[in-house]
Amino acid sequence: MAPSSRPFWTVPPRRLAGVAAITLLLGTAPLLGGTAPASAAPPSACSSDPAARLADVPSPETALGFPLGVGQERVVTNDEVRAYLGAVDRASDRVVTGVLATSVLGQPLPYAVVSSERHVRPAALRKIADDVRDLRDPRRTSAPAAARTAKDSPAIVWITANVHGGEKSGTDAALKTLYELAAGLSCEVARRNDNLVTVIVPTQNPDGRDATRRQNEYGFDLNRDWFSRTQQETDGKLELLRRYPPQVFVDAHEMGGRQYFFPPNADPIHHEIAGESVDWINRIGEANKAGFGYHGACDDTVTTECYFNYDTYDMFFMGYGDTVPTTGFGAAGMTYEKGSASAVADRVQQQFHTQWSTLGWAAAHRREVLNGYFDIWTDALAQGRAGTLEPNEVVQPTNEVQFPVPDVTIRSYFLLPDRQLADVRQLVERLRRMDVEVYEVQKPTRVPTARVFGGRSATNVTVPKGAYWIPMDQPQKHWIQAIMGEDPYVPFPYFYDVSSWSNPLLMGVSTIYTGDNVRPKAQLVRGISGGRSGVAWPWGAYTYELDSAAAAGLTFTLLGRGVPLVRDLDTGRVAIPARSLSRTVDDLARAAGVTLTPGGRPTGTPLALPDVGLFQGTGISTTSGSHGEARYVLGKRWGLDLKPVTTADINDNTEAFTGRTVLLVPDGSSPTGGLTAAGQANLRDWIAQGHTYVGLRNEGTRLARAAGLTSTTEKTKPADYLVIGSHLRVDVATDSPVALGRPAEDFEFNNSDPILTPTSTGTNVLSYPTGDTFWANGYTVGADTLKGTAAVVDEPTGAGRAVLFAFNPLFRAYNENGLHLVANALLYPAREPDARRTPGLDAARASAAAAPVAADLGGGWRPITIEVAAADLARARAVVERFSTDARTATKNTSAYVVIPNPQGLHADEHPFTNDLVRALRTAGVPLRSVVA
Repeated sequence: MAPSSRPFWTVPPRRLAGVAAITLLLGTAPLLGGTAPASAAPPSACSSDPAARLADVPSPETALGFPLGVGQERVVTNDEVRAYLGAVDRASDRVVTGVLATSVLGQPLPYAVVSSERHVRPAALRKIADDVRDLRDPRRTSAPAAARTAKDSPAIVWITANVHGGEKSGTDAALKTLYELAAGLSCEVARRNDNLVTVIVPTQNPDGRDATRRQNEYGFDLNRDWFSRTQQETDGKLELLRRYPPQVFVDAHEMGGRQYFFPPNADPIHHEIAGESVDWINRIGEANKAGFGYHGACDDTVTTECYFNYDTYDMFFMGYGDTVPTTGFGAAGMTYEKGSASAVADRVQQQFHTQWSTLGWAAAHRREVLNGYFDIWTDALAQGRAGTLEPNEVVQPTNEVQFPVPDVTIRSYFLLPDRQLADVRQLVERLRRMDVEVYEVQKPTRVPTARVFGGRSATNVTVPKGAYWIPMDQPQKHWIQAIMGEDPYVPFPYFYDVSSWSNPLLMGVSTIYTGDNVRPKAQLVRGISGGRSGVAWPWGAYTYELDSAAAAGLTFTLLGRGVPLVRDLDTGRVAIPARSLSRTVDDLARAAGVTLTPGGRPTGTPLALPDVGLFQGTGISTTSGSHGEARYVLGKRWGLDLKPVTTADINDNTEAFTGRTVLLVPDGSSPTGGLTAAGQANLRDWIAQGHTYVGLRNEGTRLARAAGLTSTTEKTKPADYLVIGSHLRVDVATDSPVALGRPAEDFEFNNSDPILTPTSTGTNVLSYPTGDTFWANGYTVGADTLKGTAAVVDEPTGAGRAVLFAFNPLFRAYNENGLHLVANALLYPAREPDARRTPGLDAARASAAAAPVAADLGGGWRPITIEVAAADLARARAVVERFSTDARTATKNTSAYVVIPNPQGLHADEHPFTNDLVRALRTAGVPLRSVVA
C-alpha cells in the first residue's frame, strides 16, 4: 500500500491568526455532550461560547453575499465554490486545499483538508496519512504500534457531495461545515479539529452541477462508477482516497420529496462489509437523530422535514459512494439523502446538521474507531489465510437472510493468460490501484481442486507461467472478494441497482479460484506488462492478438495515428510493419497491456478507421445511457470522430448519413427512430452498399426490425421473469467476424434486456445455451426463458450488415467483452454482396417488421417490479393506485407481481415515487417478497 508519488496537497504560506469575532451561529445542530475523548494531541485552547469565531476567516455572507443554510435563497455556483475554498485557505491556518481531478469539460474538482493548525502542517499531515495507511496492513504494523496510532493520531473523515450534478445542497452544506471548522473557536469545533482530519470535496460533478443534470458530461452516473473508475472525476477521487484513507465517509445526495434519509441502511448489505463499519454506521445514525432538529422522525402524521432510516438505500453494489469507501477502505461509508422539494435553506441546513453530527460522533469515538480500523484489516488477513468468506446478514429488523453465503473456501484467485491477456492485465492494474497485491506466476503450479468461473469445477489444474495469482491472505481480502467473486450472494431480494459485477465475468477472462493452500513461485507485479517482446527484421512485423477491449482500443488509436495495420481473419491477429513501430507505438502497446510479438512479413486484410455516425434521432437521450457511453468509449477512449446523425438525415438521405461507413443506434424509447418508409428504404440501401449498422438493446434492435433488417422478434417475458443485471453464459459463433477473438463459450451481462428469437436470415453470433451448460449468476427468476434465444445477431443485406445487440455492450464502459464485440463490428471486413439478402424485404423480415412492438416498460433501465404473496395482491394494488394508474399485475404460483412502467429509465433515487411507494406498502403491512427498482 505504498502511497503514490504524485503531489496531493498544496502548502499555503504562514498566516497570522486573527482576532476572535462573536457572531450568531444560526441553526447549528445540537452539540454532542458527554465526556471529552482522549485527544489526538494536547487540546487546543477553546471558548465556551459556541458563536466565537476568527474574524479574518471570511464567512459565507462576506464572501458569497448570502448565508448558507438558514436564510439561504439560492445554491452556490461552481465558481463560487472554488472562490470560497481559496478564500478560506488563504485566511485560515487550519486549511490546505488542492485539486483532485479535472472534469470532462476541464473544470477543477477542488478539495480542502481542515484540522487543527498543528495537523495540517505538511510534515504532520504526511505522518498522519502514513500512520493511518499503516493501520491497513497488520503485517507491517504491530498491535502496539497500532495502539499508539489510535491513541495519538486523529482519524480521517471525508465529507463529499454533489456526485449527481442536480443534487446541490450537500455542496453548500459542506462549505458551511468548512467555515465552522476553519473559523470556529468553540470547544466543540476544537474537539473536532483536535481529533479529526476532515477532507471536504464540495462537488464531485461540476459539469453536472452547471447543467443541473444527474450525469457527468459523458452521461455517466458517477455514483455507479466507483469500482471501474472509468471517468476522470472518479479516478482522481479514488487516488486521493488512497492518500487519505477514511474511517468515516459521507456522500451527500438529494432525492424526491421533503424528507431526509440517513442510515441505518436498507437491505441488502454486501457480505464482505466488515461488522465494525456497520456498527459505526448505525451509531452515527443515532447521533444524526439527536442532531437533526426540524420535525424529527417521520411517521404517519409527520411527513415533511423529517428523517427516516432502514429504507430504500442499500449497501450492496460495489459502484456506490458508500460501498466502496466501506469495503475498499474500511470506512463507515454513508449515503445521506435530502428531499429536493424542500426550500434551499432547509435542504442545506439539514445537510449541515448531519455533517456536523457525524463529525461530532467521529471526534468523540476517534480512538475506538482507529482501534477498530486496525481490527478490520487484521480480521481480513486471518479470513484470507483460512479462505473464509463473511456470512450474509440483514440490518432491517423485519428482514431475514433468504440466501446465505454458501460453505465455500477461497484462498486464491488465478487469472489465466491463455486469452484476452490485455484485459487480464487491465484487471490486474485495476486491482493494484486499489492496493491489492497481485503476483505473476513464474513456474507452472498444480491446483488440486479448482472452481472455474461459470459454475464448473476441475481437478489437477495446471496454472501456467504468466498467470496472475491473487492470494486472499492480504489486507484487501474484502475488496478482492467483493469485485472478483463469481457471485455476490445477495442476502435479500431488494435491488436498487444490478445483482452482479464480477470483474472476471465482465471482462470475459479465464479465471479459477481455489480453497487449496497453494503457494506458487511468483513475483509481485509492480507495473503493467506489454509492448515489444523482441526485435523483428526491418522487413518483418510485430503482431498482437485483437481479442480484448484493451487491444481494440490500441487498434483504433494506431489507426487514428496513421499506422498501417492488417488483420488475419482466421486467427484475429493484427500485424504492424516493423518500420512503423516507433517508441510511441511501443509505449501505447505497453500501456494497453498488449504484447507485440516479432514475426515475418505482415499479411492479412487491411484495417481502416471507421467513419462512425452516432444516431441522436427520435427516442434517443443524448445526456445519458448508451449514447453517452458511445461518446465516451468510441469517442474519448478509442479516439473516433463520431458524427451526429438525426432522423431527418436518414429520411432525407443527407450526406451526414450517407457519408458514414458505420451507423450506431444506441438504446432509446422509440421502436422506429422516427424513420418514414422512405427513411427505412434509405437505410437498407445504405447498408447494401457495404456499410454497417450497429443497434443496441431496445431502440437499436427495434428500429432495425421495423426497417426490415432482421427476422428476429421479441419474446414476451413471463410474469415472474427477473434478470437483474446478471451474467449468463453464451455460446459463440466463432466463425463470425463479430466474434473474432472470443472463446467458444463466453459471458454476457443482461439487465432485463429484450429477449430475441434466433435469426433465420443471418448469424446468431451469441446465443444462450439450451442444455445443461446454461448458467446465470446474480439474482434471476425465470431465466430459463432465455434458453435458445439470441444475444447478438449479424444480419447481412447486400454487401453490408446489421449487427444487433439484445443487451447494451457499452454498459457503464465496464463490460469489456461487450466492448470487444462492438470493436469487431466497427472493423467488420468488406465482403462480397450476399445475393440472398438484397435491400428489398424478404418474407421472414417482413413478418418480423409486422410483429407487435413490445411495450417499453423500462426505458433505458428497468420497470419497477414488486413481488407480493398472491393473497396480498388486492391490498398491494390499493396502495399502488395511490401513486400510479399504469401498473400491470400478474399472478404465478403463490406470487403476484406488480409492474409499474418506467419509460424514462429512472433509477430509484431519482424516480418521483418509488421510494415513497415501497415505504407505503410496508406501512400498510404488505409483506414484500422482492423489490426491483
